[in-house]
Amino acid sequence: MSGIKDVLAPANEEGTRATILKWCKAVGDLVVKDEPLVELETDKVTVEVPAPASGTLIEVLKAESAEVSPDEVLARLRLPGESPAAESKAPPTAAAAAAAATTGSSRAAFGTRADAELLSPSVRRLLQEHDIAPGDISGTGRNGRVTAQDVARHVAKSAHPSQTARIPAAARAAAANVPPGEASTLVPHTAMRRRVAEHMARSLGEAPHVTTLFEADLSRVLRHRALHAKNYESRGARLTLTVYFISACVRALRAHPEVNATFREDAMELHRDLNIGVGTALGDKGLIVPVIHRAQELSLFEIAQRVTHVVEAARAGKLAPQNVRGGTFTISNHGVGGSLLAAPIVINQPQVAILGVGKVQRRVCVIDTEGSESIAVRSMCYLTLTIDHRALDAFQANAFLGLVVKTLEQWPDTAEALQD
Repeated sequence: MSGIKDVLAPANEEGTRATILKWCKAVGDLVVKDEPLVELETDKVTVEVPAPASGTLIEVLKAESAEVSPDEVLARLRLPGESPAAESKAPPTAAAAAAAATTGSSRAAFGTRADAELLSPSVRRLLQEHDIAPGDISGTGRNGRVTAQDVARHVAKSAHPSQTARIPAAARAAAANVPPGEASTLVPHTAMRRRVAEHMARSLGEAPHVTTLFEADLSRVLRHRALHAKNYESRGARLTLTVYFISACVRALRAHPEVNATFREDAMELHRDLNIGVGTALGDKGLIVPVIHRAQELSLFEIAQRVTHVVEAARAGKLAPQNVRGGTFTISNHGVGGSLLAAPIVINQPQVAILGVGKVQRRVCVIDTEGSESIAVRSMCYLTLTIDHRALDAFQANAFLGLVVKTLEQWPDTAEALQD
């Protein structure tokens, strides 16, 4: 079939599984080369797969929500000038039928694509079986979504008993026993949420987690930030506290390379580059860790530029795959949400450590002043280092975190970071 072009799932260097998030075209649509054809979602990013050639979409092999592997055939295009006779005469696959239901027939049955996407697959199936438009039903789910229980109630009021019998027993029971507006709602896991759950469970199952806790006085860091934040912002970079933590970790990782490592069964792999990931919350969607690559080569301003870029891209859903690959150490600044302490923070495997940063809080402290003690109010925060105890011991963890604290507490007023 020389006139047929396969659409392949992109190769993934780290082997992360992907899920079909959305088909941008339906079978029979004309497509132009490099036009977005399908969106894939991994635990890290959403990736658009462009059309490899111009032509007509003649077959969809993977339905929405299906898992796919690198280089797997997702769909086929008929190239311009080719006769439909060149296509395979095989009957449509189940995946193609499912994709057609969500991209073609659902448009006719449910109006706009946005309307269809508010409905779960089970609800769409019930509406199609009973020839009901979603606009005929008042939804009791989140944001007014129509649920299976809503469909059951609607059918029970107006349909023949034989039609009601086709509704799942659980939905019928819920419709009969739960008052409208009080029914619970099942929200299917996104691919990102499923992958994060698997990754976290595997990390805890494989690595014995141990956490060490230090306290840091950020008075000098905050003074430096007050002096230079406006200048940084005028040049397109936000001088957040995360920038200082990255810079302090660079110094400590240089001194303690065993923390910038991967644990393997037969050896410890010490990484030359300091690729520091920054945990970034995406609200209800989950957590993603964009990576600041080769941080050891960056000035404080350059770190601020990188952090500004990747965090904005993460929250806009525009991270590229290379932005989340290759991390060797991770920082979780849970303090931005008001948390003082979180332990243990689950290690981002196969890394061997993760730094946790708590909320900065004004606290009364005992300080040494010229050989005597005094009471003062300082801007303090808790720092934790959770380690894989197979790879690191408490002595190494304490030495690393102690240097991070020392770097932060001795921060100079000059525009850049401390120099070794």
